[in-house]
Amino acid sequence: MVHRLTNRAKFLALTTWCLAPAAQASGSPQAFAVPVEFLLFAATLLGVALFHHHVLRVALTGLVMLAWYKIAVTGFRTGAGVAGFAHHMADEWVLLVNLLCLLVGFALLARHFEESGVPESLPRLLPEGWLGPFGLLAIIWALSSFLDNIVGALIGGTVAASVFKRRLHVGYLAAIVAAANAGGAWSVVGDTTTTMMWIAGVSPVDLSRAILSSLVALVVFGIPAALQQHGHQPIVRQLQGAQRLDWVRVGIVCHVLATAIGTNIIVNLEFPEAADEFPLLGASVWVALLLAAPLRRLEWSLLPDALKGSLFLLALVSCASMMPVEELPAASWQTALSLGFVSAVFDNIPLTAMALKQGGYDWGMLAFAVGFGGSMLWFGSSAGVALANLFPECRSARKWLLHGWHIPLGYLAGFFALLLMLGWQPAAALKGSPIQPSEASHSPTP
Repeated sequence: MVHRLTNRAKFLALTTWCLAPAAQASGSPQAFAVPVEFLLFAATLLGVALFHHHVLRVALTGLVMLAWYKIAVTGFRTGAGVAGFAHHMADEWVLLVNLLCLLVGFALLARHFEESGVPESLPRLLPEGWLGPFGLLAIIWALSSFLDNIVGALIGGTVAASVFKRRLHVGYLAAIVAAANAGGAWSVVGDTTTTMMWIAGVSPVDLSRAILSSLVALVVFGIPAALQQHGHQPIVRQLQGAQRLDWVRVGIVCHVLATAIGTNIIVNLEFPEAADEFPLLGASVWVALLLAAPLRRLEWSLLPDALKGSLFLLALVSCASMMPVEELPAASWQTALSLGFVSAVFDNIPLTAMALKQGGYDWGMLAFAVGFGGSMLWFGSSAGVALANLFPECRSARKWLLHGWHIPLGYLAGFFALLLMLGWQPAAALKGSPIQPSEASHSPTP
């Protein structure tokens, strides 16, 4: 009976998706004048939330329907019909392949870290009681400030699985993602969005203002999450097995991470055009992994699940890339605050690209908003999707919102702490921005 109802719900959803283009073509009114593309994407995300055991199927179905609508009705910025779709995907393939390589590669790298003996050593370093789980969140926050936030979430999840014997509270899993996103939100190498801002000419000093928001958010969501986890499963200090570190695996982890960081910095500084032509970052991670394979074998058995989870993310990112985000509301702290909530359900990369083109933002505030805002839902950020590959139990929007209630509070607390203490400080216009430097005023108060 449940299976029949599920199929019926899917049929109704698909019927609605199929009828939407016809309604648009016939000129029938739309709800709140929202473009059909957004409605299709919203339906896909709703399907992900409702049918979280079939997220890949739902995401791929939404991608096919959205692509069909764009091909048949509206076309793309790159042209109309199938040719426009082909050109659009040609523009996106580097980003998609980079994400695929990073997600799958870091899933294999996480196994190296898990078997290195480092996770088993951490309980001796973390404090007693609820401060132990909070200390781990602080470590994840620090790691993500100089590593990619996806790496921070995966390493944090791996460590947590070991020290809590895989008995992890959903609220704490949400906090791991939030800590990774918060740590990356103020660093030019900590998040894709901040790297985009850096390449576009935003000063790292301007972005570093977000560290205030990031720290406030960490405290606000981190303490309740630590209490949740400590009540659910305290840190296990009497671990079985050897406490000896496998320094070869530790070296492999450092080698791969250093390769990724070095490639990211060198390409962004010296060869920014090449980053648009070839997925250098993802390729460098795999070259480093394969070079180290003779020293310690890669756990290839993880590949099928890692690929499945990665394809889900790529389907959502592809859907987001087709959204008609030609303009945003006027740049203001209210707009930046709203974009944080939007990024929980909408890919923050196109949002950031449009904000950079528009200009006039306080870039530190925007970096925190779009970087941390995605933590409010498990599929709202790459770090969340990556962690869900390791812990499928958190693939429920209802559970994430119910047990991760402290994440939106942390977002609001961090955002308004920055706004009230340092004010809204829009930077001078970037290259290609429609506003002029004289229009970029500094306001010390909201």
